[in-house]
Amino acid sequence: MQHLGTKTLETKRLILRKTIDGDAEIMFRNWANDERVTRFMTWEPYETAAQLRSTYHKYLMENRDRDDFYDWKIVLKETGEPVGNISVVEYSEDIAAAEIGYCLGYAWWHKGIMTEAFTEVIRFLFEEAGLNRITARHDVRNPHSGDVMKKCGLLYEGTLRQGGRNIQGICDTAVYAILREDYEAVKN
Repeated sequence: MQHLGTKTLETKRLILRKTIDGDAEIMFRNWANDERVTRFMTWEPYETAAQLRSTYHKYLMENRDRDDFYDWKIVLKETGEPVGNISVVEYSEDIAAAEIGYCLGYAWWHKGIMTEAFTEVIRFLFEEAGLNRITARHDVRNPHSGDVMKKCGLLYEGTLRQGGRNIQGICDTAVYAILREDYEAVKN
């Protein structure tokens, strides 16, 4: 794995970029305060933009330039405004693998935005960063997240019974993955 950090990526409708000053207010307004968005996340909805700015946003700003840190704001080209987030939440150097986590503002659900963003992150991680395996998981009560994974070419590997925790408590998690060889076979 070659660490490249959060490079700006572009798709037909989106710019994927690192966090910048001023994002906290937009993150709060577009997704971080919405119980529908955070329902299956590991963090509660933020109560104020100031709370978000002094915690999570501060963490993102402090780490955004590290070569081993991958966190993109999903920005609609049409408006120039972030509507969600996609990140490498864990990686394993010894097997060149990364786990992806994502969230998207409710107003933008079911429009193919997360699929478009995740597809580009997969391309970047395989073609540029040299990964061999990309995984993602979701609470089994959130099947739409699994639909995104399938649309991006990840294959279902199994369900970990009581294998995760989110704000709902301990939960069963469905695990999906794509290998570089799977990606290459479809690409060619």
